[in-house]
Amino acid sequence: MAVTVLVPTALQKFTNNQATLTCSGTNIGELFDSLEESCPGIKSRLCDEKGQPRRFLNLYVNSEDIRFLEGIDTPLKDGDEVSIVPAVAGG
Repeated sequence: MAVTVLVPTALQKFTNNQATLTCSGTNIGELFDSLEESCPGIKSRLCDEKGQPRRFLNLYVNSEDIRFLEGIDTPLKDGDEVSIVPAVAGG
């Protein structure tokens, strides 16, 4: 199963400067593991000590925020697109 992952510039140092990756996983948690295998060190930037997505990151599956789906248990299917979007604050 192939899932496209859109990686923000701040994390591209872990992906050999690639903005788009193709990974696998049946849910977001498995996708994080797949990303870690191909891009060592990236998972600790995406997840906290409990394996949950960090607060300052927004994750979308096909433009749907995973916080309103099933979190890291959000299922993935072939052809899905996962966007990693750093939170922006300020004024």
